[in-house]
Amino acid sequence: MIRLYHTLRLWMIPNSGKRAEYMKEHKVFHNIGSGCTVMERKVPLYPSLISLGNNVHLASKVYLVPHDAIHLCLNSLAGAGREGGNTFKERIGCIEIGDNVFIGSNTTVLYDVKIGSNVIVGAGSLVNRDIPDNSVAVGSPAKVIGTFNDFMEKRRNVQSYPDELKPVGHFITKKLEDWCWEDFHKRHGF
Repeated sequence: MIRLYHTLRLWMIPNSGKRAEYMKEHKVFHNIGSGCTVMERKVPLYPSLISLGNNVHLASKVYLVPHDAIHLCLNSLAGAGREGGNTFKERIGCIEIGDNVFIGSNTTVLYDVKIGSNVIVGAGSLVNRDIPDNSVAVGSPAKVIGTFNDFMEKRRNVQSYPDELKPVGHFITKKLEDWCWEDFHKRHGF
């Protein structure tokens, strides 16, 4: 019931940083460090098995799953569990995410996984095994494809739009919109 209560409260908090602060203040997860953002508003099952370090940013539709439900299927086979005994038990485990981590949209992190510090996980990934410190990982299952420091250096040199046109909050000006479309068409040969 408390999980549902926190989920409803999270739906009422429009800011991802404030959602993380609410979760920290109410001890929704085992731990949440400082400077975190959480886009997802649904509190996962067994949230006390999830720990986030400092400066962790979870994009939209990042699912932290500290359990499985395969035991339900297996116990239904051949009548197992009909007499009150369950042959197969639910698997549960902890999820620990270090400091300075970004996890992209539509990523699932499964139980018994440790994501190190200084890690970027690309959108749409399935994290079913540990990711070491200072890594960039992508895919299903997620695999390390580079280092955090190399990514940072490449990103530092990218000019995605003129500084004077930068977004304000979550809004862009008509000038930035036009600039983005013009740049897009140039890069795609229009």
